[in-house]
Amino acid sequence: MFLRKALVAAVGVAVTATWTAAHAYEAGYPGAAQKPGVTLGGGSAGDPPPGIYMFDQFFTYQAKIVGPGAPNVGGNATTVHLANETNGFLFVPGWSFLGATYDAVIVQPFNMVDISSPVNSVQAGAHNTYIVPVELSWKLADSGFFIKTGLGIYVPDGTTSGVNGLGNVGAPFWTFQPEFIVSYLKDGWNLTANIFEEFNTKNTITGYTSGDVLHAEFTATKTIGNWTFGPVAYYAGQVSNDKSSAFYGGLINTNKYDIWAGGALVGYNFGPVQLNVWATAESSTASGGTLDPFFTGRSPNAAYTTEGYSVFAQLSYRLWAPDAPATTPKKLIYK
Repeated sequence: MFLRKALVAAVGVAVTATWTAAHAYEAGYPGAAQKPGVTLGGGSAGDPPPGIYMFDQFFTYQAKIVGPGAPNVGGNATTVHLANETNGFLFVPGWSFLGATYDAVIVQPFNMVDISSPVNSVQAGAHNTYIVPVELSWKLADSGFFIKTGLGIYVPDGTTSGVNGLGNVGAPFWTFQPEFIVSYLKDGWNLTANIFEEFNTKNTITGYTSGDVLHAEFTATKTIGNWTFGPVAYYAGQVSNDKSSAFYGGLINTNKYDIWAGGALVGYNFGPVQLNVWATAESSTASGGTLDPFFTGRSPNAAYTTEGYSVFAQLSYRLWAPDAPATTPKKLIYK
């Protein structure tokens, strides 16, 4: 799950008094609650057999701040290093609703980030807890196609600090994340498109509302024997305007960004445990930023975002399965 503090307000509170075309996010917030790419290692529209499943995910993000407003000093890029450890549970009770299989998810991420000069910032703690109280998965006959929809929620219980609550890895507001997933799961293929969008509520401290973020994540893997491999890709970008508040005098931090990435996945099934490892490389653009008053002499477009490399690893396994139904002994026939 994504670190809220990958970009910090110390780079400069770049704000503007205009409300037009303001694709942005609150100063100190990186613009997304969920790190792009985290669902590529096993997420699909299908559901496993009934049981309780657990997954442990780890990733590292090695990036730099890019864009016309990047706070680079002496030609040296400002770097961002992010480390994450996440534990999650998937509950599949075997219930059906409207012809779909029901499941629920709860995930707790922990993050650590450091940002180099001229920001010189280090944060660590618990990110907001992610829960999915309802997911429904439909199997479309024997075609191999599955459709899943659900609603994820980031709960504002993470580690927060600072005057606006964005000085650490948590965030003092809710994020609602509806999802729509389509998969082809047959003959060892996993062809999945996962589309979801983040809708933020008001920051409970400042009253500022960051705009909506669209995610699109794509997996195309093939399983042969115990091995799984194939390409992966994702996109993330903000698609709606911010809403300011009296805390900022009605000003908006303008900063539009788009992030694309491609990479590959390899996995191995050890029997009780499935291990998937995948890596991606990003290409990012940023535009529309207001001139940063702390770094004069640059382009009047002071937008910035991150661009880098991610490596993910995930272990998935079943903790519990319902007892198999008892079989009725066959009757003995005597002549």
